[in-house]
Amino acid sequence: MYTTYKKQPSFVLGFHGCDKTWGEKILAGKAKLNSSANDYDWLGTGIYFWESNPTRALKFAQEAAKRPELTQGKIRKPFVLGAIIDLGLCCNLHDQSALDELKAAYTSMKDMSEIAGTPMPQNKVGPDKLMRHLDCAVINYMHTLREVAELPPYDSVRAAFHEGGDLYPESGFTKNSHVQIALRSEKQILGYFRLRP
Repeated sequence: MYTTYKKQPSFVLGFHGCDKTWGEKILAGKAKLNSSANDYDWLGTGIYFWESNPTRALKFAQEAAKRPELTQGKIRKPFVLGAIIDLGLCCNLHDQSALDELKAAYTSMKDMSEIAGTPMPQNKVGPDKLMRHLDCAVINYMHTLREVAELPPYDSVRAAFHEGGDLYPESGFTKNSHVQIALRSEKQILGYFRLRP
């Protein structure tokens, strides 16, 4: 429903935390970002960016330098790569129809899991449930359902995440709130840029 409005206008700025050597190779056109396909990726398979949030991208790169399990490659010198992104046909999880579609995918996946007698994946690790096995599986399943139904594939998935605990006592805001984007294809990246100091 309202498919016309799923196409996002213009572009957004995305920021990717990585190692400086890798970021410089990408800026020089000698490398490209790879899609992440971990079974715990919050927004399913895709190339991940923080929307309009270079500080959060840097914080991630700094955390990953200390904890190598957070990223595919080793980060020796934290770096932030900027990207101009066309979200294209976007599963925007700020939109009610996208939320409804995702809930329907969950229900279908749960029904199939019960028929097969297999347990559903679970989100786990801490109060923020940082390992999003369930969410990843449901989003990837939603993409499969769209393909089977011969619906146009989503180019991107976009959602807000509230993590890090209350910003201040009794707050409705969290310390590390951010909007994250997972691109299903590198073609949605219109160009890269170096951040200004």
